[in-house]
Amino acid sequence: MNIDEIKEILPHREPFIFVDEVLEVSDTNIKAKRDIRADEFFFAGHFPQEPIMPGVLMVEAIAQTGGVMLLRKNKGALPLFMAIEKARFKRIVRPGDTLIIEVELLRDRGSVVKIAGTAKVNDELACEATILAGIKT
Repeated sequence: MNIDEIKEILPHREPFIFVDEVLEVSDTNIKAKRDIRADEFFFAGHFPQEPIMPGVLMVEAIAQTGGVMLLRKNKGALPLFMAIEKARFKRIVRPGDTLIIEVELLRDRGSVVKIAGTAKVNDELACEATILAGIKT
């Protein structure tokens, strides 16, 4: 799934869309990627002399990837954070890195879902998080 197909599903737009391509997807799992470019808006202030992707944006990339999985059959719905559980940051992410994001659906209660995801660079864990989200239709 390319960026244009992703934009048909997610309500996010530049500069706040953090999924470039979906590599695999099913009803309960998804694998996607995000190429981290040197011209990303957040590097101007985080940090100018040593650019590092903010951890919270890695969590956002996990959430958006989960959103693609969950919303592809419910286009037009709005995913909303309810809770971020067990977020851990293990590796610095810099310009030129590629995040591989994998998300699994843990629980689906209709308008509330729980997902677990990881973001890796070269098979090295950069971030992991469990997220509760509401789906507003």
